[in-house]
Amino acid sequence: MNAMTDVPEPDLLGLWATSRTQRVGIYGRTVEAGLRFAFYGRVSTQDNQDPVSSRRWQFDFAGELVAGHGRIVAEYFDAGYSREVAWADRPEAARLLAAITDPDRGFDAIVVGEYARAFFGSQAIPLAPLLRAHGVQLWLPEVDGPVDLANPTHQALLMLLGAQAKQDVQRARFRTTAAMQAQAREQGRHLGGRPPYGYRIIDAGPHPNSAHAAWGRRLHRLEPDPETAPWVKWIFARRLKGDSIASIARMLNEMDIPCPSAADRERNPHRPGEAPSHRRGDPGQSAVHRPPGLEPAADQPSPHR
Repeated sequence: MNAMTDVPEPDLLGLWATSRTQRVGIYGRTVEAGLRFAFYGRVSTQDNQDPVSSRRWQFDFAGELVAGHGRIVAEYFDAGYSREVAWADRPEAARLLAAITDPDRGFDAIVVGEYARAFFGSQAIPLAPLLRAHGVQLWLPEVDGPVDLANPTHQALLMLLGAQAKQDVQRARFRTTAAMQAQAREQGRHLGGRPPYGYRIIDAGPHPNSAHAAWGRRLHRLEPDPETAPWVKWIFARRLKGDSIASIARMLNEMDIPCPSAADRERNPHRPGEAPSHRRGDPGQSAVHRPPGLEPAADQPSPHR
């Protein structure tokens, strides 16, 4: 009692206990408030992105969303997997799917830091029956709370978010491809990987990006290889005369012309060092010129044996 007013003081401890035992509905069921959440996150690559910082901001966003509603008690985070990969094919997402069906899973809801980090296209929609059957909520920042997968408005929102995630991938893919084509066509830049037969990689000066240049990275471009470029011209000339691809490969082997793997030993250490001719050796061996379609599969016997 307050001696000045004779008004009872509020029972703060009782109020807190009441708030912690308030019941909320989940797909027709009731559970105690103070939900237990399983956090799911994803990062596409480990080389071009920092999984630690990516996980941190996703986890923080998820934590802000569930603050006052419960706490995160489990974590599932896939590193190195595209959003296009189905949940069943992502290790941590697959583990989360299995946990949903476990009655002793230890969580009541799933929370993500961003829709596009967890789902692609309509991936979230097929989860509805599984989540509903096991009484598990899905919380998204985009809806500021739990998703009602039986609500047409929420279904439409998920479809919109999925379409945006798909558009992001397509836009990035288109821009990257167009930029790489322009760099190769207009600047002659080598964009990585094995140089085509008939070309070699040469230094082309500092990297055009100042930050990359400061790190010591160099620009590279392709130029005709004096050893192999003449044979590329010869191949095209023979093809224009009507020779078949198989006959051209046979003539190259008969003349003991090094094939791509033999001509570039540095990038082909897994290939045999000598290139036996078609007459003296087995045309199925990996160090000879071979028409398309005759490449033996790894660890498989040659089709000519």
